[in-house]
Amino acid sequence: MKINIFGSTGTIGVKSLKLLEKIPNIKINLLCAGSNYKLLIKQIIFYKPKYIYLNNSDKVKYLKKYINKETKILNNNELKSYLNSSRSDLTILSISGYKALYYIEPIINNTKNLGLVSKEVVVSAGHIFKKKSFKNKTNIFPLDSEHFSLFEFFNKTNTKKINIKKIFITASGGPFYKSNFKDLSKISFTQAIKHPKWKMGYKNSIDSATLVNKCLEVIETHYLFNIPYDKIDILIHPEALVHSIIEFNNYVVNMNLFKNDMSIPLINFLSLSKKNFDFSRINNNLCINNYNNFNFQIVENQKFPIYKFFKKLDKQKPQNLIKFNVGNEFAVELFKKKLIKYTDIYRIINKVCSLNLYYPLKNIKDIINYHEEIEKKISEIFKY
Repeated sequence: MKINIFGSTGTIGVKSLKLLEKIPNIKINLLCAGSNYKLLIKQIIFYKPKYIYLNNSDKVKYLKKYINKETKILNNNELKSYLNSSRSDLTILSISGYKALYYIEPIINNTKNLGLVSKEVVVSAGHIFKKKSFKNKTNIFPLDSEHFSLFEFFNKTNTKKINIKKIFITASGGPFYKSNFKDLSKISFTQAIKHPKWKMGYKNSIDSATLVNKCLEVIETHYLFNIPYDKIDILIHPEALVHSIIEFNNYVVNMNLFKNDMSIPLINFLSLSKKNFDFSRINNNLCINNYNNFNFQIVENQKFPIYKFFKKLDKQKPQNLIKFNVGNEFAVELFKKKLIKYTDIYRIINKVCSLNLYYPLKNIKDIINYHEEIEKKISEIFKY
């Protein structure tokens, strides 16, 4: 059994490779990275993948002296050609940002089981994404903790969704959940990326602080599980042990909980490699030791105005979801470069969503073009 990992040098990619060291029946076939060629070199030497791809042509020359006969470097065209002409058992897609869309079609053509981390694929292309995966008979296995918990629940029960009154996905609240948003104008980038529970890249950490990540996860929940938006909400849960809550019409509530460690969704995905998979030999430190503190709070508008705005957004139009997502990506990068204040992220998202930019979204290429059109437009509006 072989696996391809897109985003091998990111947090999820590194964690996945560490777990794979304990699963000898999975062959590491393809590693794809963005620009971190130094870490990719270490992965080449240690894991000896059959293929590698680096999305930075200027840095490829540094890889060549570390390549042995077992490993081949692919360029962009070769990568897509290889994916379209071959078949893999497992693929993990954890590329941050909408650039994951460039690879989703050949990945779906290539793989039997897709472990999905990249939110943007579902957020931007959810209206066509599931049709493509079903057409290609690709199994979608969501790896975000919230969607993994729902995936597990629906796969192991005979729950009829008509009996569901509400689904809550939980948010830790990030580092500022006790503060009013208006008091955060002097927050630094370093402060904003200090997530209290998870170790993530800077983009996901900022999105957690603003609650944008949960807005995106509401969209994912809608598309992945065919749940109406009015049945999905968010609860602040600082302990980050309960990942989703399902409330039924008969007043019964089901809580899906596990330790806040991404190893758990990843192990469950990798367990597809073997019948009667032995989970105990992977990691014995993933059990919850403390069930004493389970706190839940509603999302307060003065703390998270972005969520209030998101709830009013017309989410039936994919164009609005893309504008929301691209506006946030743009604002986070400006904040990282110290060109705007933390509180300006909300202002920019609001402004971008108000842009009157119509574009037909019939396929992945349309969606990528629409992303690029929005980026071009907002770079003209917000000149820093």
